Amino acid sequence: MRYILFSCLLAGSILTSRAQSNQIQLTHNEAQKKVTVMVDGKPFTAYIYPGPTVLKKPVLYPILTAGGNFITRGWPLDPRPGERIDHPHHVGMWFNYGDVNGHDFWNNSIEIGPEHKGPFGTIVHTGVKSMKSGKGQAELVVTADWLDKDSKPMLQETTTYIFGAGADKRIIDRVTTLKALDKEVVFKDNKEGMIALRLARQLEHPSTKPEVFTDAQGVATKVPTLDNAGITGLYHTSEGVEGDAVWGTRAPWTKLTGTVGNEAVSIVLMDNPKNVGYPTYWHARGYGLFAANPLAPSVFSNGKAAAMNYTLPSGQSVTFRYRLLIQSGSLSDVALKQFVR
Repeated sequence: MRYILFSCLLAGSILTSRAQSNQIQLTHNEAQKKVTVMVDGKPFTAYIYPGPTVLKKPVLYPILTAGGNFITRGWPLDPRPGERIDHPHHVGMWFNYGDVNGHDFWNNSIEIGPEHKGPFGTIVHTGVKSMKSGKGQAELVVTADWLDKDSKPMLQETTTYIFGAGADKRIIDRVTTLKALDKEVVFKDNKEGMIALRLARQLEHPSTKPEVFTDAQGVATKVPTLDNAGITGLYHTSEGVEGDAVWGTRAPWTKLTGTVGNEAVSIVLMDNPKNVGYPTYWHARGYGLFAANPLAPSVFSNGKAAAMNYTLPSGQSVTFRYRLLIQSGSLSDVALKQFVR
C-alpha cells in the first residue's frame, strides 16, 4: 500500500508558474552512495547510504523547501554557523527505533560514547530496487537490513519514497515494510522512535533556559540556551496543542511553522490511519527533534496506558506510512486537510 499524491499537486495553483515544470529527476550515484532528487534542476533532497563508518542508517539528507532553504540541520555532516552540536545520531530524516529485540537503533552513531551501553543495531542499505522520475511526482524503492550487534539481520526493510513537487510545496511519502526474519522481533515500548527529522536552527523553538534530556538508557544530554535571533519555530497539532506541550500527546498530524531565511514555511508530519498505534504519540522537542512514535504508549502516558511491546512474528511483515508536507508560506489547518490520509 502506498500513498498516491493528490491531483492538486498536478494542477491548479501548483502550476501557476509556466517557468516551473516541476520535473523531478532521480539520479543514482553508486560511487557516492546516494540518490539525488532534483526539481527542475534544483536540489530537493537525497537518499544517502554512506555505510556504518559514517552513518548507522540510510537517511534523506538534506531536505530543502520549494524556495531552496534547508529545513534539516547540517551538523554533523555539513555544519553551519550557530547550529547545535548535540545528538550526533540526529541526521536528516530517518526511520528507526530505540529497542528492537533489546538493540538500540536510535542512539547509534560513530560518535557513540562509553556512557551508552548498547547493544546497538545498525541499518544497512542493500539495494535500489527501482527509480522513476516524472513531472510532479517521482518514486524510489530501496531495501535495507536491520542488523543486530553481531551483524546478523533481524528485519528486512523495503521502503518506497514518493516525492511530490509544486511551485510552493514539496511532499515526501515514506512507506516502509519491515519483515521479521528467522525469529520474532519485539519493539519494546521506548520513547526513542520512530520517523524523525532534525530541524534547521531557525525552525527550533526559541531557547528560554538550558535543558537536560535523558534518553531511554538514562544518558543525559545538556542542551544550552542559545542566541534566539531568527529562531521562529512553533509546533501545533491537529488537536490544538502547541509548543513544548506537544511532546507525549497523540494526534494524526503535527505542523511546525517558522521562517528560514526570508521564507515562511509550514512543515507537517502526518500519521496514517492504517498504521499501528494510530494516532501516533509525538516525540517532538523544541531544540529541533521532530518525531512521531506510535509504539510506546506506556512511556508517553507515564504508565497510564498499557505497554504495547509490539511483536512481529517470524516471517511476518508490518507496514508504516507517513507523509511530510513542506509548504512555503502559511498553511491553515483547514487547507492542510486536503493532504491528510
